[in-house]
Amino acid sequence: HASTHPLRPTYTTTQLSQYFDSLTPKTLYHRSHAHDLDELTVLQQHHLTTFPFENLSLHYSPTHTISLDVDVLYKKFVGDNRGRGGYCMENNAFFGTVLRSMGFEVTSVGARVCDSVDGGDEKGYGGFSHMINIVTLKGTKYMVDVGFGGNGPTAPLPLQDGLIHNRIYPSGMRLIYSNIESIHTDPTQCVWSFQVRQSEGERWQTQYCFTETEFLPQDYEIMNFWTSRSRKSIFTQSILLAKMVMEKETLVGSLTMFNAEAKRRVGGEVVESRTCQTERERVEVLREWFGIRLTEEEEKGIEGLATELKG
Repeated sequence: HASTHPLRPTYTTTQLSQYFDSLTPKTLYHRSHAHDLDELTVLQQHHLTTFPFENLSLHYSPTHTISLDVDVLYKKFVGDNRGRGGYCMENNAFFGTVLRSMGFEVTSVGARVCDSVDGGDEKGYGGFSHMINIVTLKGTKYMVDVGFGGNGPTAPLPLQDGLIHNRIYPSGMRLIYSNIESIHTDPTQCVWSFQVRQSEGERWQTQYCFTETEFLPQDYEIMNFWTSRSRKSIFTQSILLAKMVMEKETLVGSLTMFNAEAKRRVGGEVVESRTCQTERERVEVLREWFGIRLTEEEEKGIEGLATELKG
């Protein structure tokens, strides 16, 4: 049954119904309430193809701020019906609330992103800046993440060391449980690392690491303040989007945007790319590729920012 914990608000039956109705593609049932791995996987994958990972609120908005209030998130993702999503804490706070409202057992934990994700040293890690959910099904814990973008997990991953799972063909994903020598002074400290390889035979690359210690909404308020306001944060420096593409109930590729560059990938290969020269062109790509419809007020929000395209 839905949680009544004061720190963990839930959505109403009507709100859940509208969420299910918003998922794409609509060919598959979304509401068996079986509370099993199949239902969780279907929900995660359809969420990934419906709600983009995106940080547009930090660039295309009058306020350039991000709220983690679950009612604000619901309005942004579902109520406004303008194709919007959010960055990691928005997407996973929203999806975690949906799952909790459905009756799933959900614990939220923080993660450290590996520096190599942004082109840095693969031995380096930032502070806690990412959020994931852990869902317990019949005594087994699964890591569920709908907010990491193009290289994120595409299905619930059981907390099992070294088990390899298919991602979007031909890529794979796994969790490793180990001490990270480059950051831990205590050799007995171990964390889970989420790793991706682009195809069989290629190197595994760590995306982030996490523990099973529960984080509170107050922890994410602190994390969100830094990721959305620090000049050092990639989210304030750049425009980032990613949305998965599904065909016949299978994830086959992704749509991504990094600043002016938009790419469409299928099976690991770039099949189409667009370089936007002007704001009008980028707003058009957001609408045509990602289904995101910005208001006139939001479009004006980028004027004067370093990320504005002045062509």
